[in-house]
Amino acid sequence: MPGAIELPVEILPMSATDIDDVFAIELGVCPFPWGPGNFKDCLQSGYSCRVCRIGGELVGYFVVMLAVDDAHLLTIGVADKWQGKGFGARLLRHAMHVGREQGAQTFLLEVRPSNAKAVSLYRHFGFKQIGVRRNYYPAENGREDALVMTYPLAELTT
Repeated sequence: MPGAIELPVEILPMSATDIDDVFAIELGVCPFPWGPGNFKDCLQSGYSCRVCRIGGELVGYFVVMLAVDDAHLLTIGVADKWQGKGFGARLLRHAMHVGREQGAQTFLLEVRPSNAKAVSLYRHFGFKQIGVRRNYYPAENGREDALVMTYPLAELTT
């Protein structure tokens, strides 16, 4: 598009000052959102917490916890107005690289079966389902299972 201005996309370490904006996104995209305290705890625990900014606006985030040889994606989210534009894929790819840089051999995550967009994204990346955690997530009418999916980080390319 002639004359269009490309805004810079940055993926940066999350800081305590980002938590209100991260929580606002979390409220909009998760049926049972984490609270600000969850994100503060992750920062204090030294987990890999990142935010995505476009022209300074916070549009997404992720949290990865390293556990032995696994990088475990604890949460990932993209603001509603930025969904469908490739930012979820960009954040996921970055999270996987963070895990590999920290020495993880595999990337692990749980996802609600009802979250079809997320399941599709993970399968597109080559994640394989390795199990089900019964009654893992809170749901409107009780609990919902989680699909456990994994990806071998040795296969990760740019």
